[in-house]
Amino acid sequence: MSRLPVIVLTRLFAGLLVLAAVVVGPSATRAMAAETVETYVVQGAINADGSLNVTATITFDGAAPAGLVQKFANARQVIGDREYVYTLRDVKATIADQPINATVTQQDGQTVVTMPTQGATAPVVLSYTVLGAAIKEPSGETTVMWRLLQGLSLPVKQFTATLTVPTMIQAVLCNAGPPVSPGVCTSWGGGTHEYPDPTFSDGPRGVGEVVEVIVRFPEGAVTPNEQIRDVWTLGKAFSTAPLPLSLALIALVLGGLAFWAVHRRMGRDAVGAGQSTPVAEFHPVGDGEAEFRVLDGVRPGQVGTLVDERVDPVDVTATLIDLAVRGHLRFTELPKESAYAVREWTLSRLAGGDDLLPYERTLLDAVAPEGGEPVLLSQLPEAVGAVIVTVQNELYDDVVKLGWFAQRPDQTRNTWFRIGLGCVVVAVLATIGLAAFTGFGLLGLALIAVSLLVVFLGQEMPARTEKGVAMLNGLGMLRADLLGQPTDSMPKGQELAELSEVLPYAVVLGGYERWLQALADADGDLDADSTDLNWYHAPDDWRLSDLPASLDRLIITIQGKLFSR
Repeated sequence: MSRLPVIVLTRLFAGLLVLAAVVVGPSATRAMAAETVETYVVQGAINADGSLNVTATITFDGAAPAGLVQKFANARQVIGDREYVYTLRDVKATIADQPINATVTQQDGQTVVTMPTQGATAPVVLSYTVLGAAIKEPSGETTVMWRLLQGLSLPVKQFTATLTVPTMIQAVLCNAGPPVSPGVCTSWGGGTHEYPDPTFSDGPRGVGEVVEVIVRFPEGAVTPNEQIRDVWTLGKAFSTAPLPLSLALIALVLGGLAFWAVHRRMGRDAVGAGQSTPVAEFHPVGDGEAEFRVLDGVRPGQVGTLVDERVDPVDVTATLIDLAVRGHLRFTELPKESAYAVREWTLSRLAGGDDLLPYERTLLDAVAPEGGEPVLLSQLPEAVGAVIVTVQNELYDDVVKLGWFAQRPDQTRNTWFRIGLGCVVVAVLATIGLAAFTGFGLLGLALIAVSLLVVFLGQEMPARTEKGVAMLNGLGMLRADLLGQPTDSMPKGQELAELSEVLPYAVVLGGYERWLQALADADGDLDADSTDLNWYHAPDDWRLSDLPASLDRLIITIQGKLFSR
């Protein structure tokens, strides 16, 4: 067989296929589901009671899609932190006068109408009634404003609308475009004697775009039915309007005054007659000489607790030095293993020559157990950490037993902290409620501020008794002596012992450096002084002139260890 007839037949078949595509193609395209709404025609009526009846006839450009969705906004925000609320009712969808199984749901502040349109051969008719679109103007007129086209799931080629009105209108306007910033429609009109009903025309419009109609009526022609809802904003919740601001300021002032009054009544030291109880004195014993005498056995730890109403590392440090000076403890500075090694001390238990108070015994047993080996200062956190709470409790109990406080200062602080914390919780909850449901959030903030005042200033509520105030006045005189008393006035031959007794009180009250320097200056020879002080021993080549540096490092190390426990 020749190849020519085969070629001719092949070309003939291809031509038939092309012809079939040309003939059948448009029909196949028309058989596909429509992707556009050909026309969206609205017939509506504005009623005298402000309600708006809408009937929209939706015609597809081709075969009906499987479904059509239209979303109507339930609210529209306006200036002034408010929004208009709309209600849709009597929502119905039909095709050829037959109802279809349309569903109406609420989603994200929208009324969503879902219409099954698969196989529909006639336009879809959607009808509903809107309440809340009739807005009262400040001048008394009524404006009906509604987006007849909005939230449609398909684009629209042509939109037209006609609204019947109960009376002559004053103005008409039409906006169209994106929901956020619509422009003007293609055309609109009406409101004349010949054509009283407003008409609107626009298109094409994309998916979700809007056509908004605005019709204004004279006063009394249409009853406003606007539904206004306040919108929560931070500025509104914490309004600075005169009433909320005034109430917040009043609450702040009254709360502050109330706490001040409570502090004066419960947290202020007892008011005595200015009595002063001497704590210690420099008693003259000769011409230009005086020895340091402690009266009534008042200890440095008790002094520190009375002064600042707290048991802190300074009080513990002064107590350790006092125990050493009184012969219960010895600090031994160890030789450094190298020039760059960390300095170390040991704490050794001694017999002592007087009785110990409970807190002193607890502390001493922890840092230098009786009959035990000397304890390294580097082990102080472990030694003191286990008993520091007991030491604090015993020292607080001690100052109450002495009659300086009516109640333990720490318990007073804890009580007021709990009261303040409870007030903060209540104030925060009140602020949340006030901010969420009213504009009086500032009042809640004022309550929080007063509550925080109770939390923090409640730490100043411990109050000294008259006896405690008298003792505090005596400490004031002792501090003046420690800062002003000549350091070279100690009895000859007893300088080291007398100056050592001053040190623990100077650590707490002040003047520590000058008395420590006086100890260094008491060295009258060039010999080594490693054991001249019974309470502080040092390496063989150590001299009293090295004491200020050594004791400074010791105190800093002790307090650092106590703070790091």
